[in-house]
Amino acid sequence: MALLRKINQVLLFLLIVTLCGILYKKVHRETALRNETDDDSEPPEEMEEEIPVVICAAAGRMGAAMAAINSIYSNTDANILFYVVGLRNTLSRIRKWIEHSKLREINFKIVEFNPVVLKGKIRPDSSRPELLQPLNFVRFYLPLLIHQHEKVIYLDDDVIVQGDIQELYDTTLALGHAAAFSDDCDLPSAQDMNRFVGLQNTYMGYLDYRKKAIKDLGISPSTCSFNPGVIVANMTEWKHQRITKQLEKWMQKNVEENLYSSSLGGGVATSPMLIVFHGKYSAINPLWHIRHLGWNPDTRYSEHFLQEAKLLHWNGRHKPWDFPSVHNDLWESWFVPDPAGIFKLHHHNS
Repeated sequence: MALLRKINQVLLFLLIVTLCGILYKKVHRETALRNETDDDSEPPEEMEEEIPVVICAAAGRMGAAMAAINSIYSNTDANILFYVVGLRNTLSRIRKWIEHSKLREINFKIVEFNPVVLKGKIRPDSSRPELLQPLNFVRFYLPLLIHQHEKVIYLDDDVIVQGDIQELYDTTLALGHAAAFSDDCDLPSAQDMNRFVGLQNTYMGYLDYRKKAIKDLGISPSTCSFNPGVIVANMTEWKHQRITKQLEKWMQKNVEENLYSSSLGGGVATSPMLIVFHGKYSAINPLWHIRHLGWNPDTRYSEHFLQEAKLLHWNGRHKPWDFPSVHNDLWESWFVPDPAGIFKLHHHNS
């Protein structure tokens, strides 16, 4: 009996030792795994900031957006997230162009813009029908399309970026400002300005000052306008100030009262922004928005000046993928051929 009790005690001891050994190994392994995971993860403050860039890809000019994206991606080491916005019937083509070309390495999201939000807000105007395209108003709805970012860059599709987009993203927005733009009076010199005959650079060129609603704003018609083709926006301020609602209000008032016209300064999207942001926007470095390259095919900037420019904008009728146009060689160097073979360049004869 005593022998049996002793055997049981030995077995119990061995069982306890075995269980302790198993428990020790398990705890030790979990600690090692946890330490390994901790070693591989970066603290949040050291993670690279993501720069969101919004650009529209319209059906008839998708090659423009792809060239702009290529120029941005090629000239920076920053962590860019491209939001490529299109209408439903173009989304698959946008994806194919990116995934079957040199752009396949970019970080991107394709976003559908539903034009139903514009119903009753756009006044038909046949003078420049391209300005009434739904994607021209995407910039009004940035917070509805982009959710998790505090600061966002919006670019028109007819631009080429020659500088590091990080610099543009680092634009300082003053307290209470929802956006930064380039003033139309910040061209390099008066001499350059004089070459752009007929160019509008004041509110008079965009708003009809014969209308009471415009007069009642109390804005001098000689006030310098700005160009919303390049925007650095603060989403928190944009939502706080209900910018989108304000823009929609002035769109609807224009439908009712014809307060502005695309035959004036050149954009039904510009005029409501001039009203809503009057006196409440920050400035973008002028070299980050060298524009009017599409204004007149007979007007050219100096080559030296264009080399200094950080961003080139072919706003106007004469686009660099079409004929006639100027400085199209700078644009074509960033062109990404269409895998579907639909978008083609119209080259100069020379």
